[in-house]
Amino acid sequence: MERQSMSSSNISSVGYDSESHTLEVEFHSGGVYQYFDVPQSIYDALMHASSHGSYFHRHIKDQYRWVEII
Repeated sequence: MERQSMSSSNISSVGYDSESHTLEVEFHSGGVYQYFDVPQSIYDALMHASSHGSYFHRHIKDQYRWVEII
């Protein structure tokens, strides 16, 4: 999955697959996680949030099933 770089203190890059509704997040710590069944609207809001990290923690973390891939 192709990811876009983010200007965030926690998140390095983000990718989204609209067919499977999978969000992929790479953190500056090096971990890469996939979050499943994430609506397009949540991804869009994350990409346009004034604070990507805060949006992630409020609306994505612990809200969707996930797996660490790296």
